Amino acid sequence: MSEDERMDVIEGTDADGNRLMLSVERYFFYNGEEYVLLRALDEDNTPAPDDSLYVMRVVLTKDAEGEEVEDFLPVEEDLMESLIQTVSAKYVDHEEHDLLQDTDDPV
Repeated sequence: MSEDERMDVIEGTDADGNRLMLSVERYFFYNGEEYVLLRALDEDNTPAPDDSLYVMRVVLTKDAEGEEVEDFLPVEEDLMESLIQTVSAKYVDHEEHDLLQDTDDPV
């Protein structure tokens, strides 16, 4: 796996403290704030069968060495629906595949 690919996968935890591997699908802006769309991965770094998606707010901070880093912060449930609608509408007509399309639907 290349360094670029490793940078697009992050490790997190769910509400129960279970380890999650997440791929960064895309960044987007909503009401002046930056957000990121994340997709859950299996142990072999392939999309999870349930195709779980997460949206988190991006906050820039500095680490101990003064380097700028991105922190991903959870968003409230009511905002989550608006964000998913926004990212879906923004990219549904884009040449890339629709990230929010049900994988069981025929193309």
